[in-house]
Amino acid sequence: MRVCRSRSLKLMEALIFAAGFGRRLKPLTDETPKPLLEIGGVSLLEIVIRRLVAAGVSSIVINTHHQAEKIESFLARKSFGISIQISHEEEILETGGGLKNAARFFSGAAPFFIHNADVLSAVDLRNLYRFHLNSKNALATLSVRRRTTSRFLLFEEGFLCGVQREGKTSSFSRTGHFEALAFDGIHVVSPGIFPKIRETGKFSIIDLYLRLASEGEKIQALSSDLFSWRDIGSSEGLLKARAEAPFWLKSLKF
Repeated sequence: MRVCRSRSLKLMEALIFAAGFGRRLKPLTDETPKPLLEIGGVSLLEIVIRRLVAAGVSSIVINTHHQAEKIESFLARKSFGISIQISHEEEILETGGGLKNAARFFSGAAPFFIHNADVLSAVDLRNLYRFHLNSKNALATLSVRRRTTSRFLLFEEGFLCGVQREGKTSSFSRTGHFEALAFDGIHVVSPGIFPKIRETGKFSIIDLYLRLASEGEKIQALSSDLFSWRDIGSSEGLLKARAEAPFWLKSLKF
């Protein structure tokens, strides 16, 4: 499905993960897909799209599964002035499988953003993109921060070297000195990742990154501690975001 098309002299692309069931937000997500839940009258998906467009993105792919027809209907009613295409999944493929399934939509000409649909942030996307471009041989750049979470990514000298899940650490650090940081759900990825994906079916992009990093690929971090961020994966997060709606909509220039 192609919702809107426009020409751009400089092609900057993005993938938005929007296929999830939103189980932690039930019963709200029984009738409304999580990306279409609203903050101050504006859907999460629209906020993310407009943030990416403001950063210079001119082509977006959105992966869908749960209540996909409602997301497509929403996009058909909107005009964002860019190309938006749908990468539909008959069976949900998780983030790694979703990336692999969407490969055909990318030009392969330049790095692209990946952004979760259920994340609000004031992260400087342009700076994240520039940082990735200026980093030699980095396959991906992950926006990360210090916060409480059940899963930390481990970085040694700025590069991924392991993971800590529910207190259990798995690391391939060379020195044993690493920093535990939480992932924002926002990253920039080089198209060179696609031929390196050996995984099939349903798999996590984090597990893909961990495998690639263990094999010597550079998966790097950029701190976003200076920027506001909110996860909308739970009812608590949604309530907080709605209470903060004037801030989010003002800071995102709606």
